[in-house]
Amino acid sequence: MRAQEITFLKLVQGDKQFQVPLYQRTYSWGREQLQRLWEDVGELVEQHLAGETAAPHFLGSVVLAPGQIQAGGVQRWLVVDGQQRLTTLMLAFAALRDHLKETGDERGVDRVHRQILVNEFHEGADHYRLLPTQADREAFTACVQSRADAGGGDNIGAAYRFFRGALAEGHETGEERWTATVETVLKDLLSIVEITAESGDNVYRIFESINNTGVGLSQSDLLRNYVFMLLPKRGERIYQELWLPMQQSLGPKNLELLVWLDLVVRGHYKTKQSEIYREQQKRLQPLAGDEDALQREIEQLAERAGRFRRIVDPAREQSPALRAVLERLASWGGQTHYPLALHLLDLVASGRTTSEDAAQALGYVESYLVRRLICQTPTTGLNRIFMEAPKELETDRPAAEAVRRFLSGRRRRWPSDEELREAIRTKPFYWSGRPPQRSYILRRLEESYGASEPVDFAKASLSVEHVLPQRPAPAWFDLLAEETEPNQTPQELHDLLVHTLGNLTLTGDNAKLSNHPFERKQQILDSSALRMNLEISSAQRWGKAEILERADRLSERAVKLWPGPIGGVKPAGEESPGWAELRAALVAMPSGTWTTYGDVAELIGSHPVAVGAYLGANPTVIGAYRVLTAEGKISPAFRWADGDDRPPPQELLTSEGVRFDSWGRAHRSQRLTAAELATLLGKDVSQQVSHDPLPEGEDSAAAERFRSQLQEHWPDAYPGVLAALDFWRRQGGYVSYGRYEETSCFPMLDTGTSRGPHLLWPVGIYPVSGTVEVVFQYLKSRTPFDDTQQRRELLNRLNKIDGIDLPEAKLELRPSFPVSVFAQHSEGICEVLDWFVGVAALDLARRG
Repeated sequence: MRAQEITFLKLVQGDKQFQVPLYQRTYSWGREQLQRLWEDVGELVEQHLAGETAAPHFLGSVVLAPGQIQAGGVQRWLVVDGQQRLTTLMLAFAALRDHLKETGDERGVDRVHRQILVNEFHEGADHYRLLPTQADREAFTACVQSRADAGGGDNIGAAYRFFRGALAEGHETGEERWTATVETVLKDLLSIVEITAESGDNVYRIFESINNTGVGLSQSDLLRNYVFMLLPKRGERIYQELWLPMQQSLGPKNLELLVWLDLVVRGHYKTKQSEIYREQQKRLQPLAGDEDALQREIEQLAERAGRFRRIVDPAREQSPALRAVLERLASWGGQTHYPLALHLLDLVASGRTTSEDAAQALGYVESYLVRRLICQTPTTGLNRIFMEAPKELETDRPAAEAVRRFLSGRRRRWPSDEELREAIRTKPFYWSGRPPQRSYILRRLEESYGASEPVDFAKASLSVEHVLPQRPAPAWFDLLAEETEPNQTPQELHDLLVHTLGNLTLTGDNAKLSNHPFERKQQILDSSALRMNLEISSAQRWGKAEILERADRLSERAVKLWPGPIGGVKPAGEESPGWAELRAALVAMPSGTWTTYGDVAELIGSHPVAVGAYLGANPTVIGAYRVLTAEGKISPAFRWADGDDRPPPQELLTSEGVRFDSWGRAHRSQRLTAAELATLLGKDVSQQVSHDPLPEGEDSAAAERFRSQLQEHWPDAYPGVLAALDFWRRQGGYVSYGRYEETSCFPMLDTGTSRGPHLLWPVGIYPVSGTVEVVFQYLKSRTPFDDTQQRRELLNRLNKIDGIDLPEAKLELRPSFPVSVFAQHSEGICEVLDWFVGVAALDLARRG
């Protein structure tokens, strides 16, 4: 085998084709891996635009084996390892080519297509530079050919849509040369080690050996080995007295994090965690031969380790003011604030500021994070802001003032009081951030009431409750009907209100509250120890007026709890973050789907009329034609931009796979709701914990509630559902139930090994609303259904049953079918369940 470092452009140029063998799994990169790659690309783009020398970013290796060469054909290479990287970059270039087309750069379109994506003078399969596994081939070639169905619901389509969105967002904020620089970076500044096998090598054995390697040394291991190599005389003593205690107190992960933070607070804020060893080695190299200086470096790192432990475990902090704010940030979660927090503790330790000043500074950090989450400000670049802070803070001011001034910078997007109040009234807070962060904000608001006997939140088992329920009974809609606007249904008003902060509280009684009428909820909330719940229980009714009035009261508390930026006014002419989120959502939509003006309005905290006006004024927004009326019709006001020669919207949607009836209404199964749009954007839109499966073991009381609800609401389906659940048990599964009043049901399977449980469930059954959710969203993170082909097979088998029509575009979501299908097709459902168990059993045998 031979190896050489090469750019992506040089790797793929020429009449060649990279074939992914059938024994390799389908494309599996998700949003997290794509985001990480795009951040690396973004940094190189910024360096290039700033005129800095940008070193190539190392992506990893690609192992190739020569394939057959036919006369006059292309040189074929089997991709033994590295198919995920190759496929990802090809999809990035397909998205770049289509982005260039949107911007009118026809020469750029032609250049990218010919240089990267295709073998121009070859036809058929030889035309493509990359040929994925057969399961991915159709989705991949749709992207390369720029077909209408490009960007479907599988992982290939999701990656293509991710890059379309990232390029559109960057183009809006970047300078004139931005797109051209992205092309340069992708072609010439992404470094790959090309390893080529010889003819006759056992390709599968090479693949096995590459994917069964042991655990390599961490960055901190490499640094430790290097440092102590430079300490031949004092090494053993320094290791015992300084390094080993630090290593034992922090643990491997936190030690590596500390070594990275040590670089960041020194001003090396562009250093990636994968480059810690190289950067620290470069910094320490001049000290080789000076054991005194090296000992001082390790002493400083050990001292910094002590400060870092107080950030991770605030109970160790002696200052009450600092301990309180560090505890709040620890409750908030994440590591975003670590660089700035460590820098502030360094300042306190050196006597350059006081504990109280540092605590006030970290209070501004909390405010910045909370306000951005409530206002749903995009998190892009947030980590970098905090990594830059130690170097960028003004040193001639108190630390708190310097931090507030730094975070108030225009490009750092600290929402004003005005923006905060508006977001609390309109934004779907329940989809903001992570569940612990939502609970944290509600907890802090509750604490602001200053109760004489405050709740012990550490011991209380509280969760977020919707006062106006997510699945309301008819009585709630009767109440909402009194407050609807012209042409607005009670359901549409419900959707705009239900997830806003004014409708949310904390309670330990979710199961009791459920979708009861407000009078019953009042009785339960009236006995709550939380002041905010007593306030709700004193209301006479609970509709739009009450929710907005409570939102305004909470806004005043939030403004006082979390102070805003210096100036405190939204900059004139600055676009609302909601419009950026709208554009991102439309790009994220898989081909073959549509949504409504109301769904988009619910997602971004706006109004359907405002959404329509924005899209009418900006017809070039990618995917604008996919937004239809509540009936599923093309809006009469929709117009393409002047000079746009695309076919009429209905014709274009039909070519993508959307079905229309004779009245011009799009098929309801292909509509994406606001919750589904939010899921595609990576928001946490999972059902409440009590809707999801409980631990193993069937609860008899819950089972009885499920059966009685099913019998009452869907008596025809009752025998078929119970027969399918009995069949599931005979196959080795068990049945779990939710805790809410509508007692959901989950057929569960544990295919775990000695290493731990491995839970799978194909559907969730809801006996009151009468829906059966197919949980692709969960299955895509669990073997073997993390393979797109297996989820597609599940979808296809279900769709053979009359009454089930699941769109392939929802392979990463939770589409549903009516529970009434069980009335006539229970046997067909059982056949699908039998197949599901069989696939899971084969996966268990493979995992051993």
